[in-house]
Amino acid sequence: MEKLYTPINTLKSVDDNIWIVDGQSISFYGAPYTTRMTIIKLANGDLFCHSPIALTEDLKQQIQSLGTVKHLVSPNWIHYAYIPEWSKVFPNTISWASPNVRERAKKYKLDIDFDEDLSDQAEEPWKQEIDQLIAHGSTIHSEVVFFHKASKTLILTDLIENFEKHKIPFWFKVLAKWAGILDPDGKAPIDMRFSFKNGRAQLKPAVEKMIDWGPEKVILAHGRWYPENGVRELKRAFSWVL
Repeated sequence: MEKLYTPINTLKSVDDNIWIVDGQSISFYGAPYTTRMTIIKLANGDLFCHSPIALTEDLKQQIQSLGTVKHLVSPNWIHYAYIPEWSKVFPNTISWASPNVRERAKKYKLDIDFDEDLSDQAEEPWKQEIDQLIAHGSTIHSEVVFFHKASKTLILTDLIENFEKHKIPFWFKVLAKWAGILDPDGKAPIDMRFSFKNGRAQLKPAVEKMIDWGPEKVILAHGRWYPENGVRELKRAFSWVL
């Protein structure tokens, strides 16, 4: 049985005005994937919520103590399922769509009324505090990457996955090692890397820009994230591109 990143559904400080929240695991094509969201408090008190997880009453109260939930962000076409729940609970939010997420939600008959689309440039509400880009070049996967300038924290979703052996079932260890997503050498899973086979020239500038931002920390959605040595971890994980 997989082990969660306890305590779950609890705000964990990453740096000033930035937190992660680890949640329950979900089944993704039969594999257990732990969930993790990131919350950034903007200067005006609005909260930027990256890849919202399942909402509990206790978590709701913790988040309300931080500020006003405003931006619900789907960073890629897979991470979106809990946005409708959050938009119902928190009034006057803006739901931000990543590339292809509308089509994915429609395919699975999930009713999401996205308000805005994410682009290759930082959006007006947060451009002074958070930078962003879209990792292009894959036949299946586009991901919006964010960089919190003040804390020098890069926020990824599935471009790096880094599952720890002691937290996953034996059968998944074998699969994770084959896919190249086993700690300490986590990277993009093998099917995603293959999808960039003819698009590495498009992806490389995005990776180089991530490195140029000089992140000290790199948050991942799945597995152990990197609280230090961010640039070194990026160069290692994206050696297949660089």
